[in-house]
Amino acid sequence: MNVMSKASAAVSAAVNPPQPRHYQGMNWTGLKTLYLKEVRRFWKVGTQTVAAPVVTTLLYMMIFVIAMSGSDVHNQARTGAFIGPGLIMMAILNNAFANSSSSLIQAKIMGTAPDFLTPPLSPIELMLGFGLGAATRGIVVGLVTAAAVWPFSHFGLEHAWAIAFYGVCASLIMGFVGVIGGLWSEKFDQLAAVTNFIITPLTFLSGTFYRVERLPAFFQELIRFNPMFYMIDGFRFGFIGQADGDLRIGAAYVLALLAVLAFTAYALFKSGWRLKT
Repeated sequence: MNVMSKASAAVSAAVNPPQPRHYQGMNWTGLKTLYLKEVRRFWKVGTQTVAAPVVTTLLYMMIFVIAMSGSDVHNQARTGAFIGPGLIMMAILNNAFANSSSSLIQAKIMGTAPDFLTPPLSPIELMLGFGLGAATRGIVVGLVTAAAVWPFSHFGLEHAWAIAFYGVCASLIMGFVGVIGGLWSEKFDQLAAVTNFIITPLTFLSGTFYRVERLPAFFQELIRFNPMFYMIDGFRFGFIGQADGDLRIGAAYVLALLAVLAFTAYALFKSGWRLKT
């Protein structure tokens, strides 16, 4: 009887597929694997994902500094120191969004979404994997852009904590925005619409190229509802020691927005919206 039960157990084990591993708490191995996949995905085409944004930023730098300050070398230096940090932040924002959004839309269109849905990854691990991967690209592009822009702007380093805080928070925020946009979009045209009609206008209308005090009073109040204004303003404060807005309000706004977007991305992964349905 004992021999028969052992044989039956062996046959049952051979027929039943292996069961997924059960993780107590966080699946750190899976999270690390997803994060590294996201990083290697953009690093493999570094010419397109890292070098190209730097070239674009340098073109902005050259055009706006010369156009806004004329031939006065002193004015060019002051304008460059003001615009440089804003351009660095703009590169961080755009590339963090592009990384997570393009990764998800490509996975849905190419049918590779089961590659991260089948493994035992919880919604919070998916949210962190895509968000941190996008933030890494944003920060890498920001560092390379800063090195390329500095010879033309000569900005200082007044408050390192502000640079780190706003740089990391902004890259995470746009990474989660990219997750939401990538899950919502069903084709590249829809994702391009998010970039062209939401991300780009908010970026350009955030004080990147001009001081807010030069705007009419109505627009000065309106721009303070733009979250990118606080990210760029706080980030620039870290370099030049001057801010157009209240840093306390800006920091609270940024942290609240980060929490809301992270929870939204988590909830969408948990529901499987436009991934499993």
